[in-house]
Amino acid sequence: MVRKRHTRMIAKPTWKLAPSILAADFSRLGEQMAEAEAAGVDYFHVDVMDGHFVPNITFGPSVVESIRKITKLPLDIHLMIENPDQYIPQFARAGGDFLTVHAEASKHLHQTVHLIREHGKKPGIALNPATPITAIEELVNDVDLILIMTVNPGFGGQQFIKSGVDKIKRMRQLLDACGSKAELAVDGGVNAQTIADVAGAGATMLVAGSAIYTPKESVATAVQRLRGTLAKATT
Repeated sequence: MVRKRHTRMIAKPTWKLAPSILAADFSRLGEQMAEAEAAGVDYFHVDVMDGHFVPNITFGPSVVESIRKITKLPLDIHLMIENPDQYIPQFARAGGDFLTVHAEASKHLHQTVHLIREHGKKPGIALNPATPITAIEELVNDVDLILIMTVNPGFGGQQFIKSGVDKIKRMRQLLDACGSKAELAVDGGVNAQTIADVAGAGATMLVAGSAIYTPKESVATAVQRLRGTLAKATT
């Protein structure tokens, strides 16, 4: 008698795609967000810069409040700002779903994370390329998102820092070892040439700006291209 062998089916990971609206055409931001949503993206990534933590100025709470009215998708508010605790209540009221702060910008990161939670939002922590993952090792079970920067923050369209792939792998190992269910996001230089590497390293949320909002092709075509690259790399 030959016994049947039972093999356990392992579910393939589901990657979430999050367009960074920093790369969109601001004169038709609503239209371009609608195009991305129709193309099947999962989140919108909103880069908030204050001109101090990074050398650029972008959005405030009023812009977040405006775009909250035109999309039902989750908004990841990436706070590249100094003194994030001072502004968390405003961005929470504006309609952000995730509020992601930089480990380098918060004096008392544990306190900041729990302040976000107290305002009914999902806390995230971002790490700059030179910041080791050990900086947040004690907090991985307290957050809903960890964002690995694969460029230095401040401007879109930068070249991908290849050493970030190994950092993503190590963060994935840490999250799995701790049993954390936090999203592992990657931001910076994610495009058709790099997306398979970051996904293969263990990222679950892929932030893309100029790879989606580009004059070379429609938003729908760009999204299809990225998803197609992922599908080919993982089959």
